[in-house]
Amino acid sequence: MAEPVPADEAAENAPVQPEGQAGPGSLAGPADEAELSEAVVALTGDDVPAKDRRRLLGRLVRLEIGERGVKDLFRPRKAIGWVTDSVTRVAPHIPVRDLETLRAHHPGLEGDALAERLIRNAARVTAGIGAAGGGVAAVEWVATPSLLSAPVLLAAETVAVVAVEMKLIGELHSVYGRPIPGSGSQRAMALVQAWAERRGINPLRVGGSVAAAMGTALRKELRDRLLKRFGRNLSTMGPFLTGAAVGGFLNRRATHSLGEEIRKDLRNTDQRVIEG
Repeated sequence: MAEPVPADEAAENAPVQPEGQAGPGSLAGPADEAELSEAVVALTGDDVPAKDRRRLLGRLVRLEIGERGVKDLFRPRKAIGWVTDSVTRVAPHIPVRDLETLRAHHPGLEGDALAERLIRNAARVTAGIGAAGGGVAAVEWVATPSLLSAPVLLAAETVAVVAVEMKLIGELHSVYGRPIPGSGSQRAMALVQAWAERRGINPLRVGGSVAAAMGTALRKELRDRLLKRFGRNLSTMGPFLTGAAVGGFLNRRATHSLGEEIRKDLRNTDQRVIEG
């Protein structure tokens, strides 16, 4: 039997109303960008309790429904469009710590040891998001009408996990003495590009307008990468608690793999500079 859900948490994950029959408190207009960013940034924290992760994911679900409606989120292209837009909107708000702050948070660690700790912690956070997503799904499998929000939950989890991984990319650059230059929006687009390409940021490519950075080629690359992640996260929709276990494991593995790829690229770049 599923574990009882507190009333406040149940309210965060209330059943989705069919379009044209919105219940009280449903969102009528576009999702508020500040609220979206606040929820996603909170999910990137290292020590967020499982209950709070479920509540924050439920909050993202409501924002998604308010912005797109249920029908769009059942269409893969529409759903990926929402995820892509959300990632680019959230990116400028992701809190990337500089080297001094990282050293203060992880005393005694430097270089590779510090990078390994950051990768491990980020993998643990995304595993927690996957487990929270699976837990919310388990609650919804008990109440059949709420199944309508399953693809919405999947989109919310994808946005949150990508935000954690972009934060990791930025902090790995700090560890290896390559903090990302430019304005906030320029740094954000550099993180988006690095995540899509799974490689370190070329400082010569940071700059210009956000519109130019999110050109057709990069947007397609981002959408393709997000589509793969979105499909993999379908595992969190398993019945009862199986989705929580599988989603957590796959998120942990994917984040660890990405972190190692970025770290390897940064170290190889440093070695090329030394040899040159």
